[in-house]
Amino acid sequence: MNNFHFAMLPGIDHEEIIWLEELTKKYDEETRQKFLVIYQGRRKDPQTILITCLLGFVAVAGIHRFLMDQILMGVLYLFTGGFCFVGTIIDAMNYRKLTWEYNKQASMDVAAMIGLR
Repeated sequence: MNNFHFAMLPGIDHEEIIWLEELTKKYDEETRQKFLVIYQGRRKDPQTILITCLLGFVAVAGIHRFLMDQILMGVLYLFTGGFCFVGTIIDAMNYRKLTWEYNKQASMDVAAMIGLR
């Protein structure tokens, strides 16, 4: 399997591809395929995070935090209106960084679950 499989993930950027290649470079083909399948199920698309973040301006704030398993922050955003929209604006500007941090942790969790890292 080459990095083409990683490039097929929606919204992936170059930094994430490099990270995944480095994380899985010692895996054999079968293990790498298992990693990709599990990671693809846990990974969050940056556009999804942005759209749910922007919903905080017109509907319910904090949905994007719930999606990234940040339950406490999601509840705080929900009850404070995204910290009076300030937190929502900051998250909308930093949605790629938030998603990258989540996806990086998810990839390390999957690698640990497979047991080879």
